[in-house]
Amino acid sequence: MIRIGIVGCGRILAAHLEGYRLLREAGVEGFEITALCARREEDALAYVRRGDGPPQRRAVSSIAGDPLSIGDQYLSDFQPGTKVEIFTDFRRMIASGSIDAVNDFTVHSLHHQVAEVAFTHQKHLLSQKPLAVSMEGARRMCEGAEKAQVTFGVFENLRFVSWVRHHHWAFSPQGPAGRLQVAVMGNIGSWWAPDLVVAETPWRHSLIDGGGMALDLGPHFFDLIRYISGSEVDSVSARTQIIEPTRWVVRDGAKIDPIACDADDTFHAHFRLSSGAAGSMFGSWGGHGGHTIVGEGAVFYGSHGRVTGDTFITDGGTAQSLSELYRDGAPADLQTRHFPLGLTNDFALAQLDWLRAIERGGQPECDGVEGLHDLACAYALVESSLAGREVTRDEIESGALRSYQIPIDQRFGFIS
Repeated sequence: MIRIGIVGCGRILAAHLEGYRLLREAGVEGFEITALCARREEDALAYVRRGDGPPQRRAVSSIAGDPLSIGDQYLSDFQPGTKVEIFTDFRRMIASGSIDAVNDFTVHSLHHQVAEVAFTHQKHLLSQKPLAVSMEGARRMCEGAEKAQVTFGVFENLRFVSWVRHHHWAFSPQGPAGRLQVAVMGNIGSWWAPDLVVAETPWRHSLIDGGGMALDLGPHFFDLIRYISGSEVDSVSARTQIIEPTRWVVRDGAKIDPIACDADDTFHAHFRLSSGAAGSMFGSWGGHGGHTIVGEGAVFYGSHGRVTGDTFITDGGTAQSLSELYRDGAPADLQTRHFPLGLTNDFALAQLDWLRAIERGGQPECDGVEGLHDLACAYALVESSLAGREVTRDEIESGALRSYQIPIDQRFGFIS
């Protein structure tokens, strides 16, 4: 039995608990959540037992498919007989002896701190993306996990979403779309536009806290590109902007609690892959007058056709459902690996992958090294913008280029 302690009981916790509940309903019995840790005890108690304890905070998003739109999830829904200890200090929780593994669902700036304590106590860890607040923090986390010889996963759920699995197969050597040649993805004005505080979390707009759209969503976008293409990102050329220097929370139709922003809310980028493919991406939390989306969120051109959403189009113009092609043409063993136990919820699948890695004494599909690569690509966005040139992923991963990160690294004692 893997005893899990969760650090961080913010609004995203509901989506994770839903994933664990779905695992239990699918017959996965080898885990239980035995501890919750939050800065405020009432935030943790709100998730323990349905009908008891403080009320949960309302879901902060109404965007379809956004995990922050999920609420009303309780530990008692799937482990009614389990005693859950409550902590307000993650160090005490990890040292308590009541857990074997840690889920870190905290802010970016805490990830390396939670990891250091977890690895010191030989605890397995699943950390939220982005891996760390800076590349130096990420490198130290990976080194710590290797030294401790524990299972270290990064919660990059997008690659576990059904359509992403389908795209991965489509652009594989056995897939119908052929080798990926060009990718274009972009979204302006769909999320928190034109000037809302993202998820009502002001730290997401603070440079020193690792905030900004590039670092918040960049790891998702680049993990998507890397996973679908099967290729690493070689270089990035980007520009970032702050188009809304003041953002607000809205209550009852009124703007309140303004904050000043010094981290980007908009980026535009071009990237090259080691396979020879290339692409463009852009995103913005701003945008007055409605949203703009490329294709159905992303468009991928391969040597045999074009894929966007669930549509695969050949040179002859024939349109086919990619999900149907996957169902009928993807090898059965691949479909089983992609969707074990018939699960399709991305949170459940990512968490199952981590649990199974612990059981076999290995690493999950998205481990610390994968998270390091994703973070390097995201940091390439802001470092490229600051440097005014194309940058390579290698110089970001090695720390050869870290100008944007210097104040962050100084704050957390990574450099003097």
